[in-house]
Amino acid sequence: MRETRGKKAKKSRGTSLLVLILLILIVVAGVLFVMKISEESGKTGETGNGSQTLGTQDKPKEELKPKTLEGNERPIAFMLDNNINAMPQAGLIEADLVYEIIVEGGETRLMAVMKNKEVEKIGPLRSARHYFLDYALENDAIYVHYGQSPQAKSDIKTLGISDINGINESETNFWRVKDRYAPHNAVTSTEKIKKIIQREDFRTTTSKGNVLNYVVEEVELEAKKDEPKEGETERKITNLANKVTIPYSSYNTVKYEYDEQSKSYIRYSRNKKQVDWDTQENIMVKNIIITKCKNTTLNDGTTKGRQTISNIKKLDGYYITNGKYIPITCEKTSRSGKTVYKDLEGNEIKVNDGKTFIQICPIDSKISFE
Repeated sequence: MRETRGKKAKKSRGTSLLVLILLILIVVAGVLFVMKISEESGKTGETGNGSQTLGTQDKPKEELKPKTLEGNERPIAFMLDNNINAMPQAGLIEADLVYEIIVEGGETRLMAVMKNKEVEKIGPLRSARHYFLDYALENDAIYVHYGQSPQAKSDIKTLGISDINGINESETNFWRVKDRYAPHNAVTSTEKIKKIIQREDFRTTTSKGNVLNYVVEEVELEAKKDEPKEGETERKITNLANKVTIPYSSYNTVKYEYDEQSKSYIRYSRNKKQVDWDTQENIMVKNIIITKCKNTTLNDGTTKGRQTISNIKKLDGYYITNGKYIPITCEKTSRSGKTVYKDLEGNEIKVNDGKTFIQICPIDSKISFE
């Protein structure tokens, strides 16, 4: 009897030990699970450099690629009028990338680059200028315009530009709207342009890649702070860009105002908000790149005052996003070569995924930041 009780006690102790071991294993497993959850949460929160990854770790790998100008479809570049009588324009709001460069008379024109878009009205379209071809080439874009300068006509042929000149097309493909007057009223659509591309048997894919180094992770430029003066405790940030002013001429000034809620810039031209022709929506811009470039008047035997620019070199500029700016260099080594934008340490800049305006402005332009 005593032996039986001993066996029962021994068996009870063994069972207790087994239960204890199981409890320990359950606790360890719970701790490891909590640590794993915390680690995954940390990946979707604040990063070490103060920017947000916005939960991109939870998304499939293919969704992490930048959306701006994505894919291998060949871009289309539209030459847009920017005269005061041409505003507001159609197509700017859908464009992924826009170049603005000075032309004759202190005016500017815009080249709107887009792909994978279906746009019913784009314009007003205006004539080509030869230096815009450099930026169509670096994007491997099909170039759409309405007329051309003699220099552009010659270079289009010499450089082998895939171009569509609206003057040579029917009124079915390019038409003049009745609520504007010529020459500020010629428009087209992506549907019409794609039919012409098919007719002309232009190459429709590209392997060239984007000019800009777009990234998914939000780029937050480092704040540059001054030394506090005597009696001050707070160091002021000196590279703020809540307002940006870029004068092209005495009467043609571009301005941007930062909207903190959308983390984008509202664009102004001639002190008016630049909006879409039909919807009246503001033109909102994620990134602004400024390139300071010398322009001179061509000695072409006319009195039209046509311009040329000295852009095949390293030039000074700025990159602006999310309310701050940094000085950069902008280097283009050939007319067809991509412009490379670098910070002052020589690193190619990362650009936020989104609409970008490249402002190629006179070298002596009095650019200001607030």
